[in-house]
Amino acid sequence: MTIHALAMESPLGKLQLVSEADYLIELNWEGAHKVLNSTARSEPVVLTTAAHELSQFFSGQRYEFSVPIKPKGTAFQLSVWRELQAIPWGMTCSYRDIAERLGKPTGSRAVGGAVGRNPIPVIIPCHRIVGASGALTGFSGGLQNKKILLECEGNRL
Repeated sequence: MTIHALAMESPLGKLQLVSEADYLIELNWEGAHKVLNSTARSEPVVLTTAAHELSQFFSGQRYEFSVPIKPKGTAFQLSVWRELQAIPWGMTCSYRDIAERLGKPTGSRAVGGAVGRNPIPVIIPCHRIVGASGALTGFSGGLQNKKILLECEGNRL
């Protein structure tokens, strides 16, 4: 399969969108070690759609994403990422909440590991995960960007 990449500017800095076939498979932050160079002459529709939807999200015009995604991970990681997608815009959950939803009430650390490996942040909204006390915890784009995303969604921190 051919991998395509598209860079876009955002309020969080430069983002790189990566697709394979008709699916978005990664969203990388500028400076991430995964940055790819695409030799494609044109961007696949999935990349332009993702960029458009992200722009709408950042400007407050979109609350959910419809771009087709296909994150790569273990069965457990995929189940965690599906749970993240079920967290509504403007809401937060703890690692424990997700573990309990998955029927693994003592699995907070495993959930944290899966959240930290989310290949498509923002679209799979791992920024909506906070510590049990409500404190901001790690985020691949940095805690300042996590705070910006949560405030964009109406959360007061």
